[in-house]
Amino acid sequence: MNTRKVPGWENAPVPICKGGDPRALTFCCKPGYTLTFSDVCRRDAVLKELGVAPSEFVRIKDEFSKRNGWDDPRVCFGSLSYCCMRRSGCPFRDEVLLEIYPGKSYEGALEKYFKKKRELAELILRFAEEKRSRNCSLADGNE
Repeated sequence: MNTRKVPGWENAPVPICKGGDPRALTFCCKPGYTLTFSDVCRRDAVLKELGVAPSEFVRIKDEFSKRNGWDDPRVCFGSLSYCCMRRSGCPFRDEVLLEIYPGKSYEGALEKYFKKKRELAELILRFAEEKRSRNCSLADGNE
């Protein structure tokens, strides 16, 4: 499994476009937009494998963003939930992180960000698992 160590997430997956596992959906862009790395983007394929519709993915990320105060027009797609993994820094993301986590150092803000990204990854995968379970139950006639 391709992982990296980032503040707050010991075995974070590398981005989907770099061969990351499904947890890396937490770092993916919003569906429906032209992507810089569209030739290597696996987001839609991974969502399909998990049985998650793009609209469900957007809803999960948007709701998470609202609950965590992550909406901000300065970052890509207006939310930190769509921000990528760049450890080397993103001037817009980093500025927003320092504002929403006042009193934290840059490393402290990154640690909080990556912990929240891990939480978002778990939420996406839990949604996919629950959806599969519901579909299996329906297919088996158990509901």
